[in-house]
Amino acid sequence: MSSEFVRYTPEVETIDPHLDELLAQIIDFWEKKGRESPSTEGTGRAVRGAHAKSFGLVKAEVEILADVPAAYAQGIYAKPGRHGALIRFSSTSTHLGTDAQLGPGLGFAIKIFDIDGPKLVEDEPDSTTFDLVLKNNPIFISNTAKHYLFIEDIANNAQDYVTRGKAGLHELLADVLTGKGQLQQQEWAWDEVFAIVRVATQTHVRNPLLTTFWSMGAVRHGDYIAKIRVAPAAESATHVIHRELDLTIGPDVFYPTLADELQARPFDFDLQVQLCTDLAAMPVNVLTVEWPEKLSPFVTVGRVHLPRQDISGPENFEKGDALAFNQWRVTSAHRPLGEIMNVRRIYAASAKVRRTLNHQPQTEPTSADSVLP
Repeated sequence: MSSEFVRYTPEVETIDPHLDELLAQIIDFWEKKGRESPSTEGTGRAVRGAHAKSFGLVKAEVEILADVPAAYAQGIYAKPGRHGALIRFSSTSTHLGTDAQLGPGLGFAIKIFDIDGPKLVEDEPDSTTFDLVLKNNPIFISNTAKHYLFIEDIANNAQDYVTRGKAGLHELLADVLTGKGQLQQQEWAWDEVFAIVRVATQTHVRNPLLTTFWSMGAVRHGDYIAKIRVAPAAESATHVIHRELDLTIGPDVFYPTLADELQARPFDFDLQVQLCTDLAAMPVNVLTVEWPEKLSPFVTVGRVHLPRQDISGPENFEKGDALAFNQWRVTSAHRPLGEIMNVRRIYAASAKVRRTLNHQPQTEPTSADSVLP
C-alpha cells in the first residue's frame, strides 16, 4: 500500500464543456417523470425518480472517532463527537413494485445533523445537515452526462426489456452500447455495458443490515480525494436474525426484515474512507472502475449506531417520503468530484417537484428527534 495520497486540486476533474446543456435535458427527464409518477406508479402521489420504494426510515447516531490518522481526519471527520442522524433504506429502482420485481439493488441515504459550515446545495446553503447517498455496489453504470441521459431512460423502461426474455436483454444491452443507435462507434458505451452486466450479476439479495454501501463516485476529502462506504460492524453482524432472504415469499421482504431486526436489538455500521493513491488505477472521472483496496484500504473514521427501535406503521414511510437526500448537501471540504457526481446535483430539482406535488415542506429538518421523536 502506498502512503502517498493524491492531493486534491480542481484539475483532477474532467467536465464536458456542454454539461449545462446536458443537465437541462436530464432535469427535464426527471421532472417529467416526477410529474407523471402519481399516475404511472399508481399511488396518486409523486414518487422519487430514483430509490422509489422505501424500506424504512431509521433513527441513528453518527460517532466521529478520535485518534484517526491525520490524512483521514479531514473536514467533518477532524472533530470527534456524536451527531444525530436519519437513515433511509430503499430500493435503487426507479419504480414501485414487489421486492422480487425490483431486485437486490439497495440504497442507504444518511442525513447527519449539526454539521457546521455552508452547504453546496444552492437553495439551502445554511442548512446544518450533511447527506451521504450510498448504494450496495462500488461502481456506477455511467461515466458521462451524455451516456447518463440515455442510460437512465433505458433503465426507466428496463422492465419492458426484461419481460421479453433473452431477446429483450440483448436489445437492452445493444441500446445501451449504441445510445439507441445515436452514438458514433467511437462513442459506444462499452464500459457502461460491462458495468451493467457486473451490477446485474454480482449484486446479491442480502439483509440490509448485512450489506455494504458505497458512494460509487469520488469526493474531495479535505486535502485529498476519497470514496466513502458504510460496512456492517463485525460484532453486530454476528447477531443478525435473518441471514438469508427469499424475495419470492411475499411482496415485501426487505422492510419487514429491517423492522424485525431493529425491534430485536441495536446495530452498528463502520463509516469508512478510502483515499486515492493513483489517479490512473483509481480514477475520479470513470465511475465504472472499482478502486482497488490493495492500493488503498478503507479506514474507519466513524461509527453509525442504529438503536433498537420500532419502524413499523405507515407514518414511518410518510416521514421518510417528506425528506430529500442529496450528494451535494455537504461542505466544500467534501465536494463531489467528476462529471457524473455533478450530474447528480440535479436530484434537488426532482425532489422539489415531488415535494410540491405532495404538499410537503421544502426545508430541511433541524434534528432527528423532530422527525422521529
